[in-house]
Amino acid sequence: MSFKFHRILPFALILAACGAEPRYLIDPPVQSGTSRLQVSTLEVMDVSLPAYAEASEILLEGEDGALTQVDNALWADDSRRAVTLAIAEQIGRASSAAVAPEPWPLEEDAQAQVHVSVSRMVARANGTLSLDGQFAVSSYDRVVRERIQRFAITVPMASADPAGIAQATGAAIAELSSQITASLSR
Repeated sequence: MSFKFHRILPFALILAACGAEPRYLIDPPVQSGTSRLQVSTLEVMDVSLPAYAEASEILLEGEDGALTQVDNALWADDSRRAVTLAIAEQIGRASSAAVAPEPWPLEEDAQAQVHVSVSRMVARANGTLSLDGQFAVSSYDRVVRERIQRFAITVPMASADPAGIAQATGAAIAELSSQITASLSR
């Protein structure tokens, strides 16, 4: 029995050490107002992120341009899931439409879909966070005009620590959500 204990102990110690890193939420500020959209239902497709932005580690760009992990800091949720949910929630709160992430939960299909492709989501050495890419609006029944729109969002970071990076990430996602909402407004 002691043989099994000695084999299990190193794994238990490794697992215990893994749980000690603080985790940070991508939590955009609450949007206010109610925009009337051209659609009553909108599906937000899974956001496409670069591989480094999908990682669980919180990264910061150095002076040399290298992205390095901020010590002992992880995202609290899968980045793709967190960004997708945040966009859906922000548009839903700021508009008259019923908005949900994929898979669409209702029996009748959504009138339109938003596809977001992020090409850059970086906490920069200069104290800003950059969120660049494009979003596409598609509508099977042509309820709205289909289009592709580019975005380049830069927000200041209050600090280069994990909390500052998380706060700036949330603010950038809120700005992106506002741009998508504005593009669908009547």
